[in-house]
Amino acid sequence: MEENFIRERLTQLRMKKNVSEYKMSLDLGHSKSYIQSIVSGRAMPSMTEFLYICDYLDVTPAEFFNEKIENPALLKNMIEKASEMGDDDLQLLCQLIDRIK
Repeated sequence: MEENFIRERLTQLRMKKNVSEYKMSLDLGHSKSYIQSIVSGRAMPSMTEFLYICDYLDVTPAEFFNEKIENPALLKNMIEKASEMGDDDLQLLCQLIDRIK
């Protein structure tokens, strides 16, 4: 996996969360330029910091690296809501998804 992917994915997920590099850096307990230094390629997070970043972005490491999922947090929210539905409603939801696709 290329470092460039990590930088781009971090930016994509951060923007989906609608948070600035500055705010994310401070929320993670770092200097205001911490995330910017990762995105610019000057630094890479340690494994521990990467896990904190995933937690902050509300994604698992697997979701972070799955580029097919553009908004993992939104997908998780939908799955949580769908898990509370009955079979009939789930069938309707599947039909709606098929129609939208």
